[in-house]
Formats: sequence, structure tokens, C-alpha cells
Amino acid sequence: MTVSVLTIVRGRSAHLANLIAGLARQTRPPDELVIAWMQDAPSPLPTTAFPVRSVLVPGDPMPLAAARNRAAETAAGDQLVLLDVDCIPAPDLVERYAATRDAAGVRLGDVLYLPPGEVDPLDVAALDAAGVRHPAKPPLSDDEIRPTPSHGELWGLSFAVSAADWRRAGGMDERYVGYGGEETDFAARLERAGVTMAWVGGARAYHQHHPIHRPPLQHFDAILRNARLFHATWGRWCMDYWLGQFADRGLITIADDTLTVLRRPTDPEIAATLDRAALFS
Repeated sequence: MTVSVLTIVRGRSAHLANLIAGLARQTRPPDELVIAWMQDAPSPLPTTAFPVRSVLVPGDPMPLAAARNRAAETAAGDQLVLLDVDCIPAPDLVERYAATRDAAGVRLGDVLYLPPGEVDPLDVAALDAAGVRHPAKPPLSDDEIRPTPSHGELWGLSFAVSAADWRRAGGMDERYVGYGGEETDFAARLERAGVTMAWVGGARAYHQHHPIHRPPLQHFDAILRNARLFHATWGRWCMDYWLGQFADRGLITIADDTLTVLRRPTDPEIAATLDRAALFS
């Protein structure tokens, strides 16, 4: 069995360096790291004991689904571990994902969110002490495997899937461009393909802090476009939480199968949603 770690990047060079530092001290090193760069050229990378392969997937808005597909197509591993570029893997993340490959088709790892400030990617005790669990995610013991019947639990920050199951689901739908919807659509594809899903304790990652918008008004157009695409595909809405916040601000209305834009957010409204301290959107 071989394991490919996949990540997609635009900017975030310091976060990527910390991700690679985490991979460098794995108890079971990855067989390769595949980086899909959503920019014109790769950034310089540190030297690693494992191969690093790059693929360029430029485009605006960000081609998130296409970048993940290109990374998966480039990967040589039997098992694919998808890590967000903001995530630092704990030392046993790759080993734990590899060891649980028969537990479920998709394994969802534990992610702790780090507060603002510098981080040492090698100081696991400090990362554990500082990290905060997302309130919507379950606490897991290190040896726990918790099957979930809801594919809506898919969490794009950190998960593992076999290359065969990725292909069986058909990969991600590249009609989704810009922010939002592509992971929820992929979860629906996995469910349709009969790929099971479980939470896996012991496969921990640490999410490096960056400022966020609450709600993400800067992605207003992409979220609405992708929400409509998801509804046309699956007959239901996704990103309900954000759509509800947009509706509460008088920007949109949703009536059954129709999403209507009342007005677009203004630049001052977008600027006012920026939160430099918040951990969760």
C-alpha cells in the first residue's frame, strides 16, 4: 500500500511550509506529496525525504474542484490523504489513516483550530494545548472509529479515501468554481457511489489561523452560483447556514426552488464582516 498526501495552494507559503514540516516528522512518512498550485508558478519548497510533485491549475475564480481532481489524477498512491494547506498534520496522521483503510471508504480526521500567532509545527504538545475543537465536530478518542450515515459530515480540511473510491465517485464536479459547494457535492457523489464514511480518532491535524469573513460576503456571487448548481443537480440547497445569513441581511430570499437576489453586498458591508480573531466561520 502506498499513500499520497494531496494539497491545493494559492499563496499561503508559510502555511504550506508548516504542513510540509509536519509531514517530515511522520511515524509513517507519505510516499509522496502532490501539490496542485492554483497560481501561475510554484513557490520554493523545502527539501524533503519524500518526493514532491506539482501540477499547475491556474484560474479565477479559484478552481478548487479542478485542483483537487488534478492532484488526485497525478497521485500514484493507493490511498489519498487530502489535507487543506492550512493544516499541520500530527506525527501519526498518515499512519493512522493508512491503518484504518478497511474501516470505511472515507475516513474523516480530527482537526483542532489554532489561535492567531506564530506556531511551531514540531511542538505537538503546544499545538494540542492551543488547539480548539470545532463545536459542530465530535470529540474522538485516539483509537476510535465512528461510522457516520450522513455524508454531509464530509470535512474537506482532512480526510482519506482510496484512489479507487475517488474514481468510483467520479472525483469532484469541476463546474463548481470559486468558493463553496464542491465538497458537499462530492459528499453526495460518494453517497451515490455507496462509499461509506467514518470519523477516525488519532488522525489529528491543526488548522493554522487566518482572518475570515463572517459571513463570507466576499464570496457572495460564487456561493450563490454554486448553491444554484447544487440545487439543480441534487434537488436541495447546500450552504444553508450562509444562505440564511445572507437572507437575514436582506440580500436574498429563498422560496422553495427559487433563490432571488434582492441586492449585492456593498464594499463597506464586506469589509465589516472581516474578523481577524475568529477561529470558526
